[in-house]
Amino acid sequence: MPLTNHDMAEPYVVEVTPMGSPEAAPSARSARSMLVLSDVHLGSDIGDGSLTRAPTRSQRVDDDLAALLDHYREARIDDEPWDLVINGDFIDFVGIALDPSRAVLSTEPTAEERAHGLGTAEDHACVKLARTAERHPGVFASLAAFVGAGHHLVIVPGNHDREFHWDKVKSDLRALLFGAFELANETKGSADDFFARIRFSSWFYWVEGVAYIEHGHQYDSFCATDHVMAPVSPLDHRRLLPGFSDVLLRFVVHPTPAIRQCNHDRMGVLAYLSLAARLGLRGGIDLVSRFVSAIVELFRLRRISLSAAAATLRIEHERLVAHFAEVMRIDLRRLRALLALQARPVTRSIRGIMASVLLDELALALLSVAAFCALAILGFHRPSFVWVGALVIPGWWLVHRLLSRRRHVDPQTELAARAASLARLFPAAFVVMGHTHVPVCAVVEEGGATYVNTGSWAEDDGVHPDASFAHRAARTHLVIRVRDTGPEAELLAWDSTAGPRRFATD
Repeated sequence: MPLTNHDMAEPYVVEVTPMGSPEAAPSARSARSMLVLSDVHLGSDIGDGSLTRAPTRSQRVDDDLAALLDHYREARIDDEPWDLVINGDFIDFVGIALDPSRAVLSTEPTAEERAHGLGTAEDHACVKLARTAERHPGVFASLAAFVGAGHHLVIVPGNHDREFHWDKVKSDLRALLFGAFELANETKGSADDFFARIRFSSWFYWVEGVAYIEHGHQYDSFCATDHVMAPVSPLDHRRLLPGFSDVLLRFVVHPTPAIRQCNHDRMGVLAYLSLAARLGLRGGIDLVSRFVSAIVELFRLRRISLSAAAATLRIEHERLVAHFAEVMRIDLRRLRALLALQARPVTRSIRGIMASVLLDELALALLSVAAFCALAILGFHRPSFVWVGALVIPGWWLVHRLLSRRRHVDPQTELAARAASLARLFPAAFVVMGHTHVPVCAVVEEGGATYVNTGSWAEDDGVHPDASFAHRAARTHLVIRVRDTGPEAELLAWDSTAGPRRFATD
């Protein structure tokens, strides 16, 4: 579909229609007050039967988020409305595992979706969104009241809610929020005015000179996908193309109760072997089977990325980016430079897949054990081989260290490293990202800009086989004020008793 533009004044926010054609949303206002938060992960504990792990999400985080929205709904600056930017992973579509047989669908589920839950098709995502609204009524009610009070909401997509690519998902969110607003006020309001205050970005949100806001997953090779403007599967345009993290979550993490969704990507070979031993024979076999299925799926994705259909989609993506640049009045070279900063998905290479699922570590361990056993046997006949065998362990350790250094599972460094380049490409006092769940505030570009990571609102209650584990969300958010002297910002944390307070990142 062709690009259209409804407001050419400051066209920095873009909506995406099916197949990735951007439709310009109302532009960024000359807002003097902005709120930015990310990684709420609503719905992350929703699942049917054996499709997912036991629910562990804390109710406290919903209560605190609702309280924050209620606070800022009234606490205006200079009596101006806020622009609330939710910078990715607002709804955890990837984390929701619903049985397709319990839903009325127009898109027939695949074998993988029947095994792991509803997928990324538009109608599948709408079912997930409806269940999320039912699961988190307090957050939806407070967000609806916030918009109903005249404030503005912008949704920037993350790797867990790329389903906001679909028009029906966007319109359903607007309708759910308006329904919650009408229910609370027992009155009929203006749907058009309400809907106009809810906007969706297909890529990033930029207010020139003030803030460049992007979720950041495209700079993480484990979560990045190929075509940010056309994220559909080359072989099935009704579905989105999954990334490495999506596959691992659906195939391995969610069906295995003993694996925590938080920090599972930092587990090494020894941790998985220890887990398999704790699960017992049947549980260990199931875990291995899930990993094998995930590896098969990852190699299938690699074949798709090298297919003729993928080449055609790349051409379409380039066309969309060029058209986007023209309509948004942004230099095409600037957007191409932005694309060049993105990480290459690990699913594009055999080596990347093997390293990501620890096959290289497993092969090294097996080779080392085999070499040690062979040299031990030879040592009975030739004692000199015993000394050679003693080198196997330090040799294994050195290669293990080399492989570990090449495996970058923590994207914090990558996101921070992009901040200076982003500030040059899109001049802004603040470069804001999320994704890592770790709050950060650091000066970049020789003091010309500040990189801020807004942390997370995703919290685990500790109701888990490992009862000692509890992930406490930072509850951080960024407040940006545009004063006559220039933009200013504070990274704040929500305190359930004291309200917003300064967050210390040191």
